[in-house]
Amino acid sequence: MTKRAVSYEPVNVALPLAKKLEESIKGNGELPNGAELRRIVKEIGGEELYLGRGVSAFRAGEVVGVILPGRDRITIELLPSEGGISEALEVVAYMDRDLGAFVVEILPANDIEYEGNIGLEPVIIDAGSLELKSTPVLGEFEEEEEGVFLVIDLETYGRWKESGKLGVCPICGGKLVWEGEKTHCADCGYGVKVKN
Repeated sequence: MTKRAVSYEPVNVALPLAKKLEESIKGNGELPNGAELRRIVKEIGGEELYLGRGVSAFRAGEVVGVILPGRDRITIELLPSEGGISEALEVVAYMDRDLGAFVVEILPANDIEYEGNIGLEPVIIDAGSLELKSTPVLGEFEEEEEGVFLVIDLETYGRWKESGKLGVCPICGGKLVWEGEKTHCADCGYGVKVKN
């Protein structure tokens, strides 16, 4: 039986959050405002804890999030309610004027363990055409008997396949071995599943 995975770790919140930010930017042509951010948080299963003076906090499962909006940048800190700060992640959305693009990145708080963006690549959306210019691998998490899977749609899978990186885990950068429409990563333990 498949069900939405409980958010035990920041990565369980970060990837769906980045996906929703991508959809919002592509749909509206701008970074989301406060009301849109609150809607996104609810869609990923978050519950608002605090709202005031431009800062808000929410809880999604066992993860606490703090939204720090800026004029041209949104930073969302994701902290595990149990565990170390080294497991924290940061989701950042901003307009890169040099690139002429909106960018959404998922960055680890601890750069020693993992270098680069989680999600294989950052989201890069052309500011003029609102077309995706990168190959992020983002989706929702579901729990099955075999474990927890990052569920991606066919469009995401198609871009990922074209990139030639189907063997690279989008969560930790480890090696994936596919069996049909599912794969597991031996390094981080997460699976990836393609949903029609």
